[in-house]
Amino acid sequence: MKVAVYHNNRDVRIEERPRPSPGAGEMLLRVEASGLCGSDVMEWYRIRRAPLVLGHEVSGTVEEVGEGVRAFRVGDRIVATHHVPCNTCRYCLTDRHSACETLRSTHFDPGGFAQFVRLPAENVQRGAFHLPDSVSFEEGSFVEPLACVLRAQRKAGLRPAESVMVIGSGVSGILQIQLARALGAGAIFAVDPSPFRREMAGRFGAQLVLDSSEDVPARIREHHDGRLAQRVLVCTAAPGAIRQAFSCADRGGSILLFAPVAPGTSIPVPLHELWNDEITLVHSYAGPPGDMQAALDLIAARRVDVAAMITHRLPLERAQEGFDLMTRGAESLKVILSPRL
Repeated sequence: MKVAVYHNNRDVRIEERPRPSPGAGEMLLRVEASGLCGSDVMEWYRIRRAPLVLGHEVSGTVEEVGEGVRAFRVGDRIVATHHVPCNTCRYCLTDRHSACETLRSTHFDPGGFAQFVRLPAENVQRGAFHLPDSVSFEEGSFVEPLACVLRAQRKAGLRPAESVMVIGSGVSGILQIQLARALGAGAIFAVDPSPFRREMAGRFGAQLVLDSSEDVPARIREHHDGRLAQRVLVCTAAPGAIRQAFSCADRGGSILLFAPVAPGTSIPVPLHELWNDEITLVHSYAGPPGDMQAALDLIAARRVDVAAMITHRLPLERAQEGFDLMTRGAESLKVILSPRL
C-alpha cells in the first residue's frame, strides 16, 4: 500500500509498505479522507519522531475485521480517532481524559496518510463510530478536530449568551467560532493577522473581525458596551497572541490555551490581574469518546458546516503539496488528502 512518510515539513515521501492485517478485536480501515491538522506541521513536535506516517483525522470503510469484532462489519462507513482513553482511571472519571495513560499510548498503524490503517482493539472499542450515510467521508474527517473543540469549550466554561473572542482563525479557530455560534454564544469576536483568515472568520460567524495589529481590547469595548470578552479562546501558539489574550478577558471570564507551544517557551503571566479580575486560565487537548459522538451528531445535524471549510482536496501522492499549503497558511484553510483521488 502507499503511505506518505514525514521526514520534515519540506520532505514528505510516498513509499510502498505492506498492508497491515488486523488481529483479534482489531479492524483494517480503507482510508477515504484524511485531514491535515495544524499539529501535523508543528515541526518541533513531529521531527523528533521522524520518519513516520502522520494523519489522525480519518474516515473510511471497514476493509477487514478481526476475530471477536461484533459492532462493525466489512463495508461499514466509519470515523476513527487515534488517541483513546481507558474511561476507567481516576483521570477519565474526573473528565481529565488527556492525562490518561491509555490515551497517551494508543495510535493508528501506521497513520492516516496511508491507503489502509490498522485500528488496535482499544480504538475499535472506544474510538470508532458509524458514519451516517448523510455525512460524507470528508465531513467525517472533521469529527476528531471538532471533538477537541467541544472539550475545549467545556473546559473554558462557555455558556449560552456569553461573549467569545477567538484569537487565530485557522481550522481550529473557525471550528471554535462555528461551535460557539451553534451552542448559543452571544457576541463572537475573531482576531488574526491574515486577511484571508479574517475573511473566513467573518464568513463562518464572527460578528467583529480584527487585525491583530489593532488595539484589540479597545475595539471590543467599542462593540460590546464597554466590556471585554467573557471567554477568550487562543488557537495559535504565537507568544504575542497569548499575551494579547490577557488583556481581552472580562472580569470573571476565562482564557483557554488551545494551541500547544514548543518546550521551553516562557511567557510572562500577569498574575495580579488574573487574581484581581477572577480570570481562569485553562488549556485542553484531545477529545474523548463522548465528545467524538457529540461532534458527529453536530455535523450530521448541519449545525457546524465543515464541508465549506475545505479549500483543497489532494490525492495522497500530493501530500507534500498539502504540507506546503498548511505551512504557508496563506490561502488555504482545510486540506484533505484522499488515496481515492
